[in-house]
Amino acid sequence: MIESSDFRSRKIALDHGGGRVPALGFGTLIPDAATTTSATRDALEAGYRHFDCAERYRNEREVGDALRAGLAAGGIAREEIFVTTKLWNSNHRPERVEPAFDASLERLGLDYLDLYLIHTPFAFKPGDEQDPRDENGDVIYDKGVTLLDTWSAMEELVDRGRCRAIGLSDIGLDELRPLYESARIKPAVVQVEAHPYLPETELLEFCKEKGIVFLAFAPLGHGIRPGPLEDPVILQIAERIGKTPAQVLLAWAIQRGGALLTTPRTAARARENFDIAALPAEAFDEINRIETRQRYNEVVKTGSPGFIPRRPQ
Repeated sequence: MIESSDFRSRKIALDHGGGRVPALGFGTLIPDAATTTSATRDALEAGYRHFDCAERYRNEREVGDALRAGLAAGGIAREEIFVTTKLWNSNHRPERVEPAFDASLERLGLDYLDLYLIHTPFAFKPGDEQDPRDENGDVIYDKGVTLLDTWSAMEELVDRGRCRAIGLSDIGLDELRPLYESARIKPAVVQVEAHPYLPETELLEFCKEKGIVFLAFAPLGHGIRPGPLEDPVILQIAERIGKTPAQVLLAWAIQRGGALLTTPRTAARARENFDIAALPAEAFDEINRIETRQRYNEVVKTGSPGFIPRRPQ
């Protein structure tokens, strides 16, 4: 149920954890340190209060510095923002979970996390190398640990008040369902690629049924063109209602009942991506009828993040 047609202040309660997650989130997957700092500050100034980080991104320190400076400058309390980071694949062994968590917390300069996610359901060879590879260049997986083993160590972080909620990223329904059934503390959030070309409807419905927040990354199709941003249906709706194609796609994502992440690099883009309101019902239904299907990030199959080009039609 949508509480308001203005999505800028919308928050979703975490049924399996403490707090509420703002529906509009800022993702920090930015390779350049200076841009990370400026974009994070710009997002905070634009109104974003949900910040998604990861050990994998190698920029938690820059994000933390930018947040602390921005909070101080804006007179914003820590409790007003929602911060997530993620456990990387090489730290899935239970004994490595808390040290990895502590390292992320130190880099971010925070006393607690609102949400801690398993970045992918794939365990890599444990160690400091994020991408352990064999002599053939293939990733070395860790067969000696299960996803539930890792999850149990995540649960202990919640038990001790280190983070308020835990969840998973880049996971499919087939992997999520058994973990949900076995988990003592249920996942609060599931973060996956989702947009009109990859609606993940079955996973979305499962999340709604189980009280899990469905958090879409790449709601604009990673900005890859041609893609959702240039879809004729999206373009027509944008022109008709006086919004940009990006605003239409982001509104659709929230109107489905979930939350989302975008990564605007400039202040102007941050303001555009934050200025989101509900679509007319007929426009929402038109987007639901789009039949093109395309996944842009194959991490769900390999555990190695990376984007793939759109296939020729």
